[in-house]
Amino acid sequence: MIRVGMGYDVHQLVAGRELWMGGIKLEHELGLLGHSDADVLIHAICDAILGAANMRDIGYHFPDTAAETDGIDSKIILKKTIELIATKGYHLVNIDATICAERPKMNPHIPAMQECMAQVIGCDVDAISIKATTTEKLGFTGRQEGISAYAVALISK
Repeated sequence: MIRVGMGYDVHQLVAGRELWMGGIKLEHELGLLGHSDADVLIHAICDAILGAANMRDIGYHFPDTAAETDGIDSKIILKKTIELIATKGYHLVNIDATICAERPKMNPHIPAMQECMAQVIGCDVDAISIKATTTEKLGFTGRQEGISAYAVALISK
């Protein structure tokens, strides 16, 4: 049996925070605000994976009100998400994700993001597709107020 899930996440850009994307730290004057490290790419991917398994979302499993998730590295959330779907007999087939950001430019960092997440998940790098786009200076992304990510995941039993 194969199943597909879709995920979306958005976080506000603020001063005084690190910018984590796809499990790697990017050099930028602003970072994403959130209870965890606010890695929107990993969060969207986790929601897609959990959705495919009909296991709700990351907020349900890793609430932003819990002390144990305060400042948590999103790579831990990703690893635990893979473990959660395994309890229902599923494994990841592939991910297709898009990051929406004006700055910093994401394309140079995509191979490192793919490698990092493949190691965490325990899959081939080729199973993780990441793309990046801008919004042509429109909306909150265009004004550099935040970054969002979309993801689709295919899982199999």
